[in-house]
Amino acid sequence: MAQAYVTETGSDGSGPERRGPRLRRLLDRLRRSLGSWRGDRGVWRRGLILAALALILALVMLLHAQIPNTIGNLGSLTETFLPWLGILIPVLLVLGLVRKSATALIAVVLPAIVWLNLFGGLLTDRTGAGGDLTVATHNVNAENPDPSGTARDVAASGADVVALEELKATAVPTYEKALAPTYRYHSVQGTVGLWSKYPMSGAKPVDIKLGWTRAMRATVTTPNGEVAVYVAHLPSVRVKLQAGFTARQRDRSADALGEAIATESLRKVVLLGDLNGTMNDRALNAVTSQMRSTQGAAGSGFGFSWPASFPMARIDQIMVKGIEPVTSWTLPRTGSDHLPIAARVKLAATGS
Repeated sequence: MAQAYVTETGSDGSGPERRGPRLRRLLDRLRRSLGSWRGDRGVWRRGLILAALALILALVMLLHAQIPNTIGNLGSLTETFLPWLGILIPVLLVLGLVRKSATALIAVVLPAIVWLNLFGGLLTDRTGAGGDLTVATHNVNAENPDPSGTARDVAASGADVVALEELKATAVPTYEKALAPTYRYHSVQGTVGLWSKYPMSGAKPVDIKLGWTRAMRATVTTPNGEVAVYVAHLPSVRVKLQAGFTARQRDRSADALGEAIATESLRKVVLLGDLNGTMNDRALNAVTSQMRSTQGAAGSGFGFSWPASFPMARIDQIMVKGIEPVTSWTLPRTGSDHLPIAARVKLAATGS
């Protein structure tokens, strides 16, 4: 009887003995299909439009920095969602196979190479071990229905230093109460705040040309020395039908933030916050040109943080200067429309 049951269980087609033949049959079909192209002279004439689209896609990714921002900030919009252009590559590949076009298939290789050159490194795991300081940042959303729970979730990350953005004045006491058991020191400046397990001094607003406070700076004294910690929430950007990608105020604030960091007297600097832009966005050059992204240097994958329901871009950033990133990751979803992010860094970096 036992043998009968084993035979029946294996007959559902899910066992290894069935998978092998199925895979071989699929490969045989593919070989026969490709073999039928040999005598077909049209394989080089068909799919010219697909080939042209593949070339255009490759050029857009390769020359994205040359796309002008003069019309609706089109360049920044393209750079914000640049990784997602890779989705078009398998689409073109399938269409090339359907059209039985050798020309299209060869052309698709070009955007594939460009995409891998731009983002292939992000597909590998660059995380390391060690480090002596853990930091986290979270845009908590002014309309967060559970600020207390959000604060506890972020504290549970084990971060030594936590930055929060989009703090609603009426919710600040709730965040302070929830974080007090873990973080002895804190400062709130306008709509941003910083909480630390280590002594904190010199907390003050940073002028990013908005007319109200959405950025701050403080010195955190860790066991491995003083660190200048900046918290920033740059203005939001909008995609409008008539105006395009409107980001003029965000761009001005990014320049002002970059100037403040450039004149920082301490050599070890951490920037935490919602920059409303990705590392590819040229509008953030004033900041990105002088700092390293922990996700880019020591993360795994793209680390998308927004929107929390289906993350499509990493607009929340942890960046460092004079500090070595060790690992970087995205935290579980809270009551916000952003995901919190965290990083572990080594303060004893080269040249620090």
